[in-house]
Amino acid sequence: MITAGAVLSPDSSTHRTRRRARSTLAAVIVLAFGFSTPATAPVSAAEPPIIIDVLTINDFHGRIEAAGAAAGAAVLAGAVNQFRDAGNTLVVSAGDNIGASTFTSFIQQDTPTIDALNAIGLDASALGNHEFDQGRADLDDRVIPAADFPYLSANVYDLGTGQPAFEQYVVTEVDGISVGFIGAVTNQLPSLVSPAGISTLEVRDVVTEVNRVAANLGDGDAANGEADVTILLVHEGAAGPDLADSTDDSAFGRIVTDTDPSVAAIVSAHTHQLYSHSISVAGNSLPRPVIQAASYGQDLGHLSLAVDPESHELVSIAGETLPTVDADGVALYPADPAVASLVTAATEAAAPLGAVIIGVITNDFNRARQSDGTENRGGESILGNFVADVQLSATIESGAQIALMNPGGLRTDLVMASSGPDDLVGDVSYREAASVQPFANTLVTMDLTGTQLRQVLEEQWQPTGSSRPFLKLGLSKSLAYTYDPTAAAGEHITHMFFNGVEIADSAVHRITVNSFLAAGGDNFFTLASGTNQADSGQTDLQAMVDYFVDTRVANPDQSQRAIGVTLTPPVEDAYLPGQNLEIGLSSLLMSAGEGGSDIVFVQFDGAGATYLIDPAIVDNTDEVGRANVLFPIPSDASSGLHQVTFEVVGTGTAITIPIVIKDVGPVAVQTTTTAAVQRHFVSQKRAVQLRVEVAAADKATPTGTIRVFDRGELIKTRLLTSQKDGVVTTGITGLSRGVHKLTVQYSGSDHFQESVSRPIRVVVY
Repeated sequence: MITAGAVLSPDSSTHRTRRRARSTLAAVIVLAFGFSTPATAPVSAAEPPIIIDVLTINDFHGRIEAAGAAAGAAVLAGAVNQFRDAGNTLVVSAGDNIGASTFTSFIQQDTPTIDALNAIGLDASALGNHEFDQGRADLDDRVIPAADFPYLSANVYDLGTGQPAFEQYVVTEVDGISVGFIGAVTNQLPSLVSPAGISTLEVRDVVTEVNRVAANLGDGDAANGEADVTILLVHEGAAGPDLADSTDDSAFGRIVTDTDPSVAAIVSAHTHQLYSHSISVAGNSLPRPVIQAASYGQDLGHLSLAVDPESHELVSIAGETLPTVDADGVALYPADPAVASLVTAATEAAAPLGAVIIGVITNDFNRARQSDGTENRGGESILGNFVADVQLSATIESGAQIALMNPGGLRTDLVMASSGPDDLVGDVSYREAASVQPFANTLVTMDLTGTQLRQVLEEQWQPTGSSRPFLKLGLSKSLAYTYDPTAAAGEHITHMFFNGVEIADSAVHRITVNSFLAAGGDNFFTLASGTNQADSGQTDLQAMVDYFVDTRVANPDQSQRAIGVTLTPPVEDAYLPGQNLEIGLSSLLMSAGEGGSDIVFVQFDGAGATYLIDPAIVDNTDEVGRANVLFPIPSDASSGLHQVTFEVVGTGTAITIPIVIKDVGPVAVQTTTTAAVQRHFVSQKRAVQLRVEVAAADKATPTGTIRVFDRGELIKTRLLTSQKDGVVTTGITGLSRGVHKLTVQYSGSDHFQESVSRPIRVVVY
């Protein structure tokens, strides 16, 4: 059992009081200033190690209700109860407990989620980026006071004081063993939330700040906290589930590699991945578990610690992930009655508003998907484009022409299936609309030049080290573009079109984005530089509600608004008539099982051919739907500008790009050169009389240079002029006795092709 309370980092008096009040066990709360942790009673060397279980969650996002693979808060509580009944158990989170929540929690400002985590008995949580969704003031004044557990982050500082803005760590005693938890949030925080909401905060390097705190927890100085075992709760994670994804050169790979060896385990988050790795650490004889438990409470992370009761040294540590439901969605743990009652009350409170039907859809509006069925924020999606269309519709009276939508702002699919007895198939309830966009961002309009818009689209390729290498913006139907996925950074975008007309660099368009993007969120920094910015006064959710009120029925649009086009030779070059145009096409299809077509029709000036599309999903990219095209340019194609159109049959996808056919000038006329000698046997004292005639296929008179060769050696040169009617007669002297082999070459000109005569045998005696 847990025999003592928690040691908190500085400025933790609020949590200190609250944790003492809720503890059902004897607790001693020890400040990081001036007090030491209570000593444990001596034990014999023969005593077995003390076993401590640490259960972890991450990216819960307000999923308090059971739904599919998400077990819900009551089942999570039941799982925790089973572990606590069996022995020493701590429960921690790596952040994003709230924000981007489902409707029941969202509509009540996530209060039900915080209450549920309090009831479960969460011991500590890292701050995630979504804890900052409503800004620092909301976090400081509402969220943290409501939580009966400390929110931790060692790498977020107050700009005014230069000191850590939040509790950095907590130390909890279990059977005399002190277990320390350090919190940290991704270095990318400023790009993941509205910068205005965290303008008083500075985000510092995770590794540097975590190592600083870890050193303090092991330096023997009780004034700055001491821990026998230290665990990192970090809201950052690997891009994929493989070991290589956790040990590469990404931001998370650096955390795994460079975090101090004294940190016994890393509990990660943010990327919604499921993994449990054991990674060797230089300077520590024990491998370090690195775990992430997917998201939404679908899985629990579990660390099992064995600690020597006498030396307080960690004897062993192992990590694993545990599902909370089986393959059929049946809970693997009994629901906790008290937490179940809390969830029921929250659901009932949210039900009346959420049940209002605002519109109808005729098919699913999905986000993009990875090959394993999970969300792919790097892929174009029907839902992302639809939301952009909706937001353009909401602001068109303000002069908006184009709308962009960030994929991270879409938190669930908008599906046909009924969600309950009062929700008919195809009906869209207020709850469903709010679950898609739970952030309540306002819509902002701004002016961007063509150059700025191109840069915004280039910023979809995220900075090196980002958890997600590519973030695909949803596009209103008024905007389309082509890109080269093989191009260098900053050079991907090849053509942009506004309502089918190519956008000039100097052209100015009015753009609509949500307030998150307008502030430069998700590393779309150029949007923060847009001019004439204006707040529309509408939220994203209200825009969706108004759209359905006006249109009532929405039909999914499968057309791709961005297509990958890799041309060989490159697009900046001109092409020749008759040349084969090699084209690598990608991003021809959606990735969420919408069907569509397996054929792309490629046309050159209206005439074309069909090619098969490979529908295989390419994870983390927008490359779904690829085709290799070998297209012959007609041999009679005129010089100048021509159009190549790519059309995916049956989906509405169609983009036309310009290509230039090179002016090759007039084609040179074929010629024939004939040579003859007066005699084949000639005395050395006499000249060899040679007659040369050059004839042109078009009957014109060739001009140019005539060269005579003897076995490849130039021996005579004559000029062929128009007055000679293509005939030259010349005498050749100075030939040695013997056999000679004469050939004549006509050099050609701009109008006439080069030609060479047949060899002539001459004997000189």
